[in-house]
Amino acid sequence: MGSFNTSFRQGFILMGFSDYPQLELIFSVLISIFYSLTLFGNSAIIILSQLDARLQTPMYFFLCHLSFLDLCYTTSIVPQLLINLQGYDRTISYGGCVAQLFLFLALASTESVLLVVMAFDRYAAVCRPLHYTTIMHPLLCLSLAIASWVGGFMNSLIQTSLMMVMPICGHQLNHFFCEMPILLKLACENTEETEAKMFVTRVVFLIFPVTLILGSYANIAQAVLKTKSMAGCKKALGTCGSHLVVVSMFYGAAIYTYLQPKGSYSESKGKFVALFYIIITPMLNPLIYTLRNKDVKRALWRVLGRGTDSG
Repeated sequence: MGSFNTSFRQGFILMGFSDYPQLELIFSVLISIFYSLTLFGNSAIIILSQLDARLQTPMYFFLCHLSFLDLCYTTSIVPQLLINLQGYDRTISYGGCVAQLFLFLALASTESVLLVVMAFDRYAAVCRPLHYTTIMHPLLCLSLAIASWVGGFMNSLIQTSLMMVMPICGHQLNHFFCEMPILLKLACENTEETEAKMFVTRVVFLIFPVTLILGSYANIAQAVLKTKSMAGCKKALGTCGSHLVVVSMFYGAAIYTYLQPKGSYSESKGKFVALFYIIITPMLNPLIYTLRNKDVKRALWRVLGRGTDSG
């Protein structure tokens, strides 16, 4: 027995999906494809937003941050996972585990805050259209983006610090990366006080944002129902609907993983849920936001030199 930061400096063994050997090759191929699509889709959004002046709006500014977040936190996990699935090396060093835990929590927490900011942006666009450009001033947009990043990294710093002083028994992690719930399962002393502190920060970064987002969309729905323009109503529902899909996928998986008691956490189910929010959601985000978005399609054609300014 020892603390996280002293006893297992030789590292941990990530068991990954070794209990499903018949699925490892299939997972390896599928995850490689999904990861490639994630890199391509999110990079395309960032590049298009920078190249086309028509996409340099608050909505696409925040969408670029979301795409960059998805690129970073999938890349912090997936390469290690692919190596694990090949069976070449299932170990991760102590430093690598701490870095992976910190980065993942920081980026996921940042995304949690950023989704609230994006909901506020949609609220201002739909409910305060005449004042939208005044409300979503470039300086405010930049401040909100910085606040999202700072808040996310501060939350990660707190949770990682608390985790590092926990007493740990064992060095086998029944997971494919160093995730908080699986590390808590290895705690070999009463850690209720520490877990209570962690739980409070999770509520702040999960339940509170969901409440704010639902409140924003309740106001948006009310405003949309009052509008007399069917075209405007359809556009608002399309834009906001795509955001709600992303919100549902992200927070649903996160709440399932991080807000259930340690004793009821299923390691096997946890691995598959983690695949969803690490692999599937970042891959789908570009499609959800752009598949029916005429602005992005027109920007793509303009960049390729096949469109006209009038689109």
